[in-house]
Amino acid sequence: MNIEDTFRYMIAGRYGVELIEEYKLKEYMLIEMDNYINDFINTNEISFDVDKVKEEVRDTYSDRVKLQDSLLILQSMEAPMELVFLVKSYLKKLGRKDNF
Repeated sequence: MNIEDTFRYMIAGRYGVELIEEYKLKEYMLIEMDNYINDFINTNEISFDVDKVKEEVRDTYSDRVKLQDSLLILQSMEAPMELVFLVKSYLKKLGRKDNF
């Protein structure tokens, strides 16, 4: 996985967490995710337009992909299990909607 792909899943994961409405500490977690992503940008040599990639991910990735990617970034951040369970719950709900 190259740097741009890693960045894409991090951004998609951040947008996935935005979808979770029930999480009480959502704003805190989004700030933590922003810091994590900014650290990634600052420690790696970025040769692509960060803002363009963010916009593309926001506009073209499905909610399912965003939620799945959020599981990856949350795992690497060692995020609270409560949030991980909420993400998995949202994925299950999406799965049920897809079957109808």
